[in-house]
Formats: sequence, structure tokens, C-alpha cells
Amino acid sequence: MSPLDNRLENIETRLSRIECLLVQKSIRNDEAIEPAQAESGANLATNSQPTRPPAPSAPVTNRFNQPASAYAAPPDISITQILGWTGATALVLATAYLIRLAVDSGWLTPERQLVLALLSGFLLIGAGLRLRSADREYASLLPAGGLVVLFLSIYGAHLYYHFIGVGLATGAVLLTCLGALWLARLFESEIYSLFAVVGSYSAPFLLDALAGSVVDMAIYFSAWSVLFCVYAIWLGVRRIYLLAAYMALLGFHVLYDANQLSAWVEAFSFQAVQFPIFLVGAVWFSIRHNRPMSRDEAIAHLPLLLIFYALQYPLLENNLPALAPWISLASAALVLAAYWFARNRMAAAPEAGSLLVGAYAALVLFHAGYMELIPHDAAPWLVLAVLPALAAYLRVAGSTAVVQWPFRLLVGIVFAINYLRVVVDIDSGIDSEHPMLALFYAAELYAAYYFVKRLPDLKALTAPVLYAGHIALMGAAVNILNERLPVSFAWSVIGLACLALAFRSRDKLLGKSSLLIFAASAAKVLLFDLSDATPLVRIACLAVLGVTLYVGGWMYKKVDALEAEPA
Repeated sequence: MSPLDNRLENIETRLSRIECLLVQKSIRNDEAIEPAQAESGANLATNSQPTRPPAPSAPVTNRFNQPASAYAAPPDISITQILGWTGATALVLATAYLIRLAVDSGWLTPERQLVLALLSGFLLIGAGLRLRSADREYASLLPAGGLVVLFLSIYGAHLYYHFIGVGLATGAVLLTCLGALWLARLFESEIYSLFAVVGSYSAPFLLDALAGSVVDMAIYFSAWSVLFCVYAIWLGVRRIYLLAAYMALLGFHVLYDANQLSAWVEAFSFQAVQFPIFLVGAVWFSIRHNRPMSRDEAIAHLPLLLIFYALQYPLLENNLPALAPWISLASAALVLAAYWFARNRMAAAPEAGSLLVGAYAALVLFHAGYMELIPHDAAPWLVLAVLPALAAYLRVAGSTAVVQWPFRLLVGIVFAINYLRVVVDIDSGIDSEHPMLALFYAAELYAAYYFVKRLPDLKALTAPVLYAGHIALMGAAVNILNERLPVSFAWSVIGLACLALAFRSRDKLLGKSSLLIFAASAAKVLLFDLSDATPLVRIACLAVLGVTLYVGGWMYKKVDALEAEPA
């Protein structure tokens, strides 16, 4: 037999063996499946009633019997909605061009133009109502376009043709806005509510009689603000009262400045009324729907508070400068009280709302409290009480202590400003009048270092606080001694004392921080003390520096061998 024949025979033998193994494995699998099927059949025979999954709990519904989250975010835009909006817009433009064509042709009088426009608006609304039973969401696009036509018709009849007076125009706008709210209820769509908000608050810009009186504008805007807050709560949509609040504050301010009105008491009264209206609306909304503000909703509310503060404070500062800071602090206290009221009546903690309230309160405290009320010369002394007060709060509250980042930022900024004033002598005259002030800041920072290194949440602040304390203590030595050689000697003692204390308390961070003091001492001697100094002073400074660095190196070697203190 040839070698090729032997190789083919071996391959055939291996294939036969593999085939036998596969057949045996298939037989074993069939034998294992049959008992499992028999057991499954027995279970089916025993349990004649199938087990039903538990019924899902009914979702929380709003006024329109839809889930409460249905209006929490704008719906996704689909191709159908794009086509629908485009079609409705095209119909509005077609109406406008039809009127334009009729005017250019000369056969359509102004009266007929307005009648045709009104009929077009009502026709679009009627067509949407007719198609509502077939597809409510898609049919709602036609009445939306009809509302736009009605608003334009009313403003055109009053402003362009002067066919109707301000009273009739105002009444027509009110009826159109109420009709928009009715359509919002009927079609269960918030777009009509937003149309009503824009139409109602834009009316004073187009109706001169409303814009000429501060009292009339205040009453007009306030009435709509109350209505839209109530309607937003009823509908379950925050965007309605948010848009109303922005348009009320900004619209009133623009009209007030544009007409050069001087009735500041009425303007302040309007702002003082708008603030609680929308504050109560936001709180009532959260409690009514048991839905705290989300992060995005809190971000949307923050510019509103900032706009209110930016508009109110200059008005008060120009007319009531003595009371302006106190009224601003009262507004912050009102916001805090509203937050605590809502928090105690809701199941879920309003975390995003707490950041919103904290940001506004921190802004008011910094500007109205720190910058306006605290005397400039007394600020460094008063700030010394901030850190002990914060430490006492954290000590008493314990694990329940919560300090939001706006307040932490406020404390850090205020302390840093006065620290630089005292230590770096940014504000001339403070250090010379109070040479011990830098020493007090150093002592407080060292106490803060001892306090924060025992708290895991604040452990990241240990190094910055410690180094700031060293700088403050060296600055105090400069302010108190005010001599080259004594200051160099004092800095050397400070560095050696840090090493000794670090070795005794086994604090490796404290020991390593002494390098800053030694580096500053060496730079001071080489760059400042040796220049224009007598030979004896130079020798003394170099001797002090040499001894300090040698002893410090010997002590640092021992401190560096220590293990870091466990947390």
C-alpha cells in the first residue's frame, strides 16, 4: 500500500470515530430532555390556574387624566409634527398673502381685510375642532395657527387701521387669551397656554393706553400673573408660570424705561407683588403635584430670581438707599421660608430646590449683607466669627449637617477677601492700625486645620488651610516686628516649631509644610536682608539662616520617616 493510501485510511478512521462520538452525545441529550418535559407537564397539570403577574400600579394623573410626567418635558419632535406645523404655518402665510393680493388688486377694502382675517382664524380653529375626534394631537396644530391670525387681526385693527379703540382691543385680547386656555384644556396641549401667555403680556406693547400708566400696567400684569399661576398648577406644567414670570418682570421693566415713567413707588409695589405671586405659585405647584423641582427646572428658575434682584435693588438704592439692603435680605428670608414650608409638606426632599434657594440667599447675603451693610473697616474683624460659627454648626448638627455649595462658596470668597486685605496688605491702613489682626487670622486657620483634618468630608481643605495659616503667621511677624533680623529670626522659630510639633503629634503634613517657611526665610535673607545692610546685620542674618536650615534639615529627616496619621 502506498503512503497516500495509508494517509487516506487514517483520515477515514478518524472521521468514523468522530461520528460515533456525536451520535452518543445526541442520545444523552435526548434522554435528559424527556424527564424535564415530563416534570413540566406534571406542573401544568397540577396548577390548572396560570399565575398572573401583579397589576401595575396606576400612575399619578393630572387634570387631563394623563401621567403627571407627561408635561414634565417637551415631547419628541417627529416627522408628522414637523409636517403639521409646516402646514399650519403655510396656511397662516397663505391668509396673509391672500390679504396682500386683495389689497394690491384694489378690490379688498381695509374692513374686508380684517373680516377675512378673522374668518380665516375662526376657520382654522373650527377645522381643528372638527378633526379633534380623529387625531386630537395632530388636529391641534390648526387652532394654534388660528390663534396667531386672531392676535394679528386684533392688533392690526387697533394699531394700523384704528378701527377699534383701546378698550375694545383689550377686551378682544382678553377673550382670545381665554379662548387659548380653553383650547389648551380641550386639546390637552400646552402650546395654547404659551400662546395665551405671549399674547396677554405683549398687549401693553401694542396698546398705548395700557403702557402709559404704571398703575394700569401693574394691575394688568398682576391679574394675568395670578391667572397663569393657577392655570399652570391646574394643568401641571411649570413652563406656563415660568414664561409668565419672565414676561411680566422684563415686559414691565421695558415699558417703564421706554415711557420714562417716574412712579417708582408703583413700580416697586408691582415688583413686590409679582415676587410672592410666583413664589407661591412655585411652592403650591410642588406641593399640589408632590413633585419637587428637577435640576433643569431649578436652573430655569435661577435667572428669574437674578432678574428680580437686578431690577429691584437699583430701584430701591436710588429711592430708599437706607432700606434697600434690608428689603433684599427680607426677600431672601421669604424664599427660605417658602422652601422650608414646601419641604415639610412633601414626601421627597427638594434637593434641586435647595440649591436654587441657596444660590439666591448666598447672592443676597454677599451683596446686600456683606458689601452694603457691614462697615468696610469692621469687615476683617466680623469675618473672624464666620469660621467659628460654621464649626459650631457642624459640631452641633453632626451627621445631619448640610452646607450647600453656594454657602461654602460665599464663606470662602468673603474670608479670602479679608485674608488678603490683612495679610498681603491690599487695603492700606488696616495692618498699620491693627498689627495683631494677621495673628488672629493665623490662629483661626490653625484651629481650622485641627478641625477639618478630623472630618472626612473636609479633608481636602487641610493642606490649603495649613499653608494659609503659615502665610498669615509670617505676615503677622512682619507687621508686629517690622525689623529685618527679628523677622528672619521669627520665621526660623516658626519653621522649627512646626517641625517639633509635627514630630510630637506624628503629623507628616505639618512637618512637610515647614519647607514653605524655610524657603521663604532663605529667599528673604538672600534677596532683601543682605541688600543695603551693615556687615553685622548680614552676618547675623546668614548665621540665623544657616543654623535654622541645618537644624531644620536634621529634624525634617525624622519627620519624613514618620507614617502618615490614619484618618
